[in-house]
Amino acid sequence: MRNTRTWLGLAVLTLPTFLVAMDVTALLLALPQLSADLGATAVEQLWISDGYGFLVAGLVITMGTLGDRIGRRRLLMIGAAAFAVLSVLAASATSPPALIAARLLLGAAGATLMPSTLALITNMFRDQRERGQAISIWATCQFTGGALGPVIAGFLLQHYWWGSVFLIAVPAMLVLLVAGPFLLPEFRSDRAGRLDPVGVGLSLAAVLLLIYGIKQLAVGHASGASAAAVAAGAALAFFFVRRQLRAPRPLLDLRLFRSRPFAAVVAGLVLAGIAMAGTGLLVTQYLQGVLGYSPLASAVLFAPMGLGVAAGTMAAPMLARRTAPTTAIAGGLAVSALGSLLLATADGPAALPLVMAGITVLALGTGPLFALGTGLVVGSVPPERAGSAASIAETGNYLGGSLGLALLGVAATAVYRWRMNGTSDSLADAIDLPAARAAFTTSLHVTGLLAALIFTGLTALMLTVRRPAPAALRV
Repeated sequence: MRNTRTWLGLAVLTLPTFLVAMDVTALLLALPQLSADLGATAVEQLWISDGYGFLVAGLVITMGTLGDRIGRRRLLMIGAAAFAVLSVLAASATSPPALIAARLLLGAAGATLMPSTLALITNMFRDQRERGQAISIWATCQFTGGALGPVIAGFLLQHYWWGSVFLIAVPAMLVLLVAGPFLLPEFRSDRAGRLDPVGVGLSLAAVLLLIYGIKQLAVGHASGASAAAVAAGAALAFFFVRRQLRAPRPLLDLRLFRSRPFAAVVAGLVLAGIAMAGTGLLVTQYLQGVLGYSPLASAVLFAPMGLGVAAGTMAAPMLARRTAPTTAIAGGLAVSALGSLLLATADGPAALPLVMAGITVLALGTGPLFALGTGLVVGSVPPERAGSAASIAETGNYLGGSLGLALLGVAATAVYRWRMNGTSDSLADAIDLPAARAAFTTSLHVTGLLAALIFTGLTALMLTVRRPAPAALRV
């Protein structure tokens, strides 16, 4: 009976996981319609689309520690209630400032959900094999939500107004609020890090400035302000790290990085995020700008990337039963390198099949990293540190995605400008010119090669890492 209740609890936890991931991507298709209805300026559109992700990334560290301290189920219930109410407010917004405010608050609520769900899974599933299966299901829901967000949004926008994109979260959150107290255990720790206001401010400001500056650079808005934001964010991150290392009970326990497996997995999450975000950016632009598909058709064609990760995470527990987790992760990353190489060959009549195969194989290979790697991170620490470990993993994912958009995006832009002899800065400026489409295709090829190098390097790194003993990180 207890086992059945535990798995039902996992089913409840997949709801916020799916919705938070979907909310990041679903707005992409709704943005033009809602911007027209509300009269949003270009700057307001940027905050409407990015404000949510900024707050999730900036507060996830704080929320992970807060859940350890006040109770992970309690924080999850608070976040779910807030998410439901704020989704209604966002759907009924009548002005851009109102929608921006709702999106920012939704990001704060979303930041409570991700580390809480992962930490609760760690508490609920003490058996190593069952925990691996549960985390695989959790990761599958996360990436499926991200993949299906634009597709679901496209369907809703064809039949309803733009607010329906926000309202779909309400029923799921209500189910969580009703069933959660009966199916989910409570867990808090007296040894959790204290809520250091200065540390909270430093972590929030550092992440927000870094991601904002990186995103500005990624979309070609390079300026003194964007560079200053990155520099200021890096400086604040340095002071945050120094403060945490000196604190007796830190907000974020950075001593966990003393373990080589822990550090390697987190580095893998960041670098894989860089490769995936960079290739995702180029592929979506390639589908629309070079192959000529509509935004909705491109979203459908791009869905196999998220679904491929989902399939890889579901297969991860089976791989772990046959080989060591780090070996399974390394094998998957080698597969991702091969998928990246397929993107480097996409051209001519076979371009679409090669792109579809490339993103699917690339994504499929990352599944073991996101499932087994996340399991290694949260499973190798004592229960009282699960929230902190989960927040590190989530922050790594967000930073990797933002860095990928910037680093690989900038590299692709440089290749495009070089091929165009400096006559065009982006494909949008010269989309009707065959030379521009050929230049962008070269950018896609270079991005695929860079991603293959990243995955190959990660494969070698994981092959040198052995799984830590259960108490290895209990410092």
